[in-house]
Amino acid sequence: MPLIAHNKLPTYQRLLNEGRVLLDPKRAYQQDIRELHIGFCNLMPDAVMQATERQFFRLIGESNRIAQLYMHPFTLPVVNRSDEMKTYIDEYYEPLDKIKSEGLDALIVTGASEETNPHVSNESYWSPLKDLYEWANENVSSTLCSCLASHAALTHIYKQQPKLNETKRFGIYPHRVIDRSHPLVFSMNTIINAPHSKYNEITKEQFENVGFHVLAENEEAGVHVATSPDGIRFVCFQAHPEYDTFSLLKEYKREIEAYQNGERPDYPEPPKNYFNDTSLDIILAYQKKIEHGEESEEFPEEKLAEILDNTWTDSARAMIGNWIGCVYQITNVDRSKQFMDGLDPQNPLNWKSK
Repeated sequence: MPLIAHNKLPTYQRLLNEGRVLLDPKRAYQQDIRELHIGFCNLMPDAVMQATERQFFRLIGESNRIAQLYMHPFTLPVVNRSDEMKTYIDEYYEPLDKIKSEGLDALIVTGASEETNPHVSNESYWSPLKDLYEWANENVSSTLCSCLASHAALTHIYKQQPKLNETKRFGIYPHRVIDRSHPLVFSMNTIINAPHSKYNEITKEQFENVGFHVLAENEEAGVHVATSPDGIRFVCFQAHPEYDTFSLLKEYKREIEAYQNGERPDYPEPPKNYFNDTSLDIILAYQKKIEHGEESEEFPEEKLAEILDNTWTDSARAMIGNWIGCVYQITNVDRSKQFMDGLDPQNPLNWKSK
């Protein structure tokens, strides 16, 4: 069954209003089905914190129709928060101490903004996240790290710092599945599209130097999916499969506004492989007006949104569904224990890379 709307978190009502399927707790209690408890560590800045929350909740809720899924949102003191967001967190998010004492079956850690947070090598700043990773490494069956959260994990757990690219990886990139035997990508398409938006990256060589298994990559954008040496304890996403159809459009609009406000010297390149020919004609015409100082209407966001294509969400749901299935098979019924009794903690999936 889908997500359990077990508290008053506004995201649940937003998802219901969108027509998403959620399960009422009263029905959940009547079903003899194992539930899973998934922690959600949200480190995104205030402006996109709730949007990121909804994006991941959608993916989780729509990727599995068997297990009952309880989400436990929390955050860490590595992001400066407004008073309004502090109130939101106090009302709807859970204390980390409570989560640790009750245990988790799985954990998701979102990335933080590269532009608004110190580099992940700043250990004093990121020490709360390092502590969380160390706890998860011994207590949670699988931790899914998104984008900058992957870089922090590789930096502080595996001593591999991300490399800074000269240009931003920005757009939709097709990734080839290079190890189709792993349960996370087994039976999926051999090409997986996913959005990227990053300057920093962990290279394939860095992943492999510490024994990670690279599952999907693109020659230009780099590694999308990689897992820790045991195959599941850490799952790293360098792309953003959780993104909505319009996420890159909104980011592109913000960068244009930064150019107009003098906050960047050059007009931004459009995200690669994202706009079709009709969309490109629209944005290039808009760019010409801006660069020539002509009076222009507002950025044609609504017009563009009507003709954008989404080529990545089905693959994202499939992979998240596979991830939940893996967790379901290896985690202990007792949330205080990491794995099911009798499993090899160094190979809990009983899988070996080919």
